[in-house]
Amino acid sequence: MRAEVVQFTNLGKIEFRCRAPGHLLVAYEQGSRRDGETFVEGLPRSARREMARKLTLVPADHEYHEWHEPRTPVRLMFFHFDPAELQAHPAPGSSQNPSSLTPRIFFEDQTLWGTILKLKRLLETPASENQLYLEALGVVLVHELARLDCGGDRMEYQVRGGLAAWQQRIVTAYIDEHLGEHIPLATLAQLARLSSYHFCRAFKQSFGIPPHRYHTRVRIERAKLLLEKRPVSVTEIGMTLGFSDTSSFTAAFRKATGLTPTGYHRSAA
Repeated sequence: MRAEVVQFTNLGKIEFRCRAPGHLLVAYEQGSRRDGETFVEGLPRSARREMARKLTLVPADHEYHEWHEPRTPVRLMFFHFDPAELQAHPAPGSSQNPSSLTPRIFFEDQTLWGTILKLKRLLETPASENQLYLEALGVVLVHELARLDCGGDRMEYQVRGGLAAWQQRIVTAYIDEHLGEHIPLATLAQLARLSSYHFCRAFKQSFGIPPHRYHTRVRIERAKLLLEKRPVSVTEIGMTLGFSDTSSFTAAFRKATGLTPTGYHRSAA
């Protein structure tokens, strides 16, 4: 497996195109577009605007073409797989050629997404002691891909009591669009059509952290993107993202990343 993390902080046109002998899984961590189109051979073209937490699967030898005119910064991951690996890890009960996959555009799969986030964290902070864990997660991801086309025989890992997919979409989109504002818990609960108590519990079941910590985490991720631009003003970024002053922004950023905003900017440069 080969993995790439790609991010674009400017809002100019972005374009991808490939046809490869291996399978490609595209994981859209964040991003929305004013205009654009995604095409995978064998499927209708999609002009979907909101892409966060979506997945696209391009089977081997299929054409893939995608372009964006971003509305917000785009961050995504490409995972490339050798079809022989799926042959080596067939899904139980599947009559289909295990090395083949069905093309999919902008689908959701909580099991796949959870594994992808674990892989992402390890890739962003590489350490020799994590190598075996990284390889094991790669095998897990291959197994989960092989199970995609097993229909009713597929093993689903649903988080009981969590938010439904539509609730996750609408809440995370609202947070992304109001990063620099204080967002009352009641507002998010109303979007999800739940009481504040049940919303907070369901949100933590789905994302592993409370809503306010998720909001802060997304702010820090956006700050990291902005800090990779030049010229940069730490004070301006902090104010844009809703921090009351530079010291509170610096403290939150250091707690999340281990670096000050200025130190992160230097390392990125």
